[in-house]
Amino acid sequence: MHMWSHRFRNRVCLPLIAAGLISGCQTSGRPSAGEQDYFTWVDAQGRVQQSPIIRKPAEATPPVANEENPDTGVEETERDPEFNLENYPDGNQLERDGYVRPGEPQPYFSWRDAEGNIRVSYYQPDTRSAVEKGRIKPPVELTPASVHRKSDMPATVTPRDGGDPDAFAILGIDQPEDSYLDRWGGRCCTDLDTANVEEWQRGREFGLEIDQNSESHTFLSGDSPYLMVRLPAGEERNGFVMRLRSFARDGLFVPSVAFLDADRAPLRIVTDIVADFVPESWHRRGYLEAFIPVMPEHGERWLVIYTREDDLRGQTVVDEERGPLRIPHVREGELSLTELSDR
Repeated sequence: MHMWSHRFRNRVCLPLIAAGLISGCQTSGRPSAGEQDYFTWVDAQGRVQQSPIIRKPAEATPPVANEENPDTGVEETERDPEFNLENYPDGNQLERDGYVRPGEPQPYFSWRDAEGNIRVSYYQPDTRSAVEKGRIKPPVELTPASVHRKSDMPATVTPRDGGDPDAFAILGIDQPEDSYLDRWGGRCCTDLDTANVEEWQRGREFGLEIDQNSESHTFLSGDSPYLMVRLPAGEERNGFVMRLRSFARDGLFVPSVAFLDADRAPLRIVTDIVADFVPESWHRRGYLEAFIPVMPEHGERWLVIYTREDDLRGQTVVDEERGPLRIPHVREGELSLTELSDR
């Protein structure tokens, strides 16, 4: 066997000689100092060849951090032969690729057609999520808005019994101002008309209309027509998400909403609603769309829909192919409400 090895100790190489086939053997173990490892192989003409085995140094001392390399002090190394993206690809990317690694054959399946011929088709796993496949509904994202509720009301500090009621003013201690909910409730809503209210409808989208015949009220934000909707009782219904749409018709009615208790005292006000505008299509008009939570289990029994004078002074601008479209804000409009899901 010496003719097939050179300076090999306890190493065996079994040659395979064939025209056009290259074969070889690699030594095992680590050479001692001063020795050189080779591997022997046969080229296409049948001649025996020997090539040295080039090894990288076992360890390299990392450079010390200095002014030229202040971050880590460690220089970049060559690609790791084992721990690399080919052996350990990104899991999300591998899933998108159907769990087929680069360079691997595409999986396939065999089948027989109507004429009895056996055919082979490549198989591409469906890696879409359940939401993308339409099996489950995507989670509802609530619309950003300014929310005022009872839990946000500041606590009022009062002097002890027998104390000077003007003590805080004398000491220069500022008493908290009334909350927005307090000030809003000072003008609403025990006197609102409940003769023509809408009942909440489950399981379907139902329409509402605010027009010249609608009742009006002077809210804290200005005079506005309004609609009242009776919500289901908390014993009957847990919280859910309401989809509110306001359709464009000679302008847009920009809604704000208030939730009242059974005595029509305000519990929560949702305003400055950052609703999305959905452009019109061949089968429907454009509309504003907002997703707002409803909480019957917290005592909310009435829903009041109104608009503000600040909103009436504004407009909605939509970018179209022909340029920006400006839609004025108006006091009347068509709306719809839909109960989407439990929160």
